[in-house]
Amino acid sequence: MGSGVRRIALWGVVVLVVGGAVAVAVGSQAGQGAPSTARSVESPSAQPSPTPTPTPTPTLRGEPADTAAYDLGALPVADVFAINPRLPLDDDPDAPTTGLVAQPREAAAPVFDREGGEPVAQLPREQPYGGSVVPVIEEHDHWVRVLLTGRQALPGDGDPAQVTGWLRTADVDLTRNPHRVEVDLSETTVRIVTDDGSGEQETIVADDFAWGTEATPTPLGRSFVMFVDVVEEFAYTEGNPLVYLSVQSPTLPGFGGQPVAVTAFHYHAYRSGAISNGCLRVSAEATAVLSELPLGTPVHIRA
Repeated sequence: MGSGVRRIALWGVVVLVVGGAVAVAVGSQAGQGAPSTARSVESPSAQPSPTPTPTPTPTLRGEPADTAAYDLGALPVADVFAINPRLPLDDDPDAPTTGLVAQPREAAAPVFDREGGEPVAQLPREQPYGGSVVPVIEEHDHWVRVLLTGRQALPGDGDPAQVTGWLRTADVDLTRNPHRVEVDLSETTVRIVTDDGSGEQETIVADDFAWGTEATPTPLGRSFVMFVDVVEEFAYTEGNPLVYLSVQSPTLPGFGGQPVAVTAFHYHAYRSGAISNGCLRVSAEATAVLSELPLGTPVHIRA
């Protein structure tokens, strides 16, 4: 999100001074009474002008800018409770992200169903349960596509998988996040990968953990760290933080009396194998490390 190169031709100017030679010739003629032979002086020939190099036209990446003002109050909020059928699903869940995160500059930003499309939601700058700092999965000159919280539909009514949306770059602050989390269910490993520009460094924070059963599987693909909290009422966490992700259960419309079924990393004494309701049960040490990651950190879960 190119500039042309302007070429400036500098022309040299050649000045031939012949007055001195003429004066000498005239003086010699007066003194000797005989004509002198004058040397002819050739005029400089005109040089052809170079063919000007055309300035290349920058190629626009993506759709043109949209500068329209929208009534955000008329748009539903893209939050963890949202069920918005107009939010597109993540159509490439195993792909990497860009390493950027976006957050609205003002109180809220419009969310579009496609690049250059229509606004279908609003993303607040601050939310009580997080979800305002979102990873960028596509970046163009005037638009970015991001992962969002909420669902397109409840299980049984449609696809509850990870949703996305498009934001105008003019509406958001973009910053770099060097971290990502990689979860491999078959290898039973949780890794934090950090790329500081000089190469990637991996830290294994868990080499054994629990994940969802066949009836309540852990959702696969990419999501992000939405919110971190300590919930004393959840005795099984023993006071350790929960690291909530943006994605929700593919089979449960809600959980624990709540209308959401959010996937999370959390502590549990029993934490090995496919035994959970979809959450990732890890050690207290792992929750401590994971809870320090910036909001919006991508999480990739593979079978």
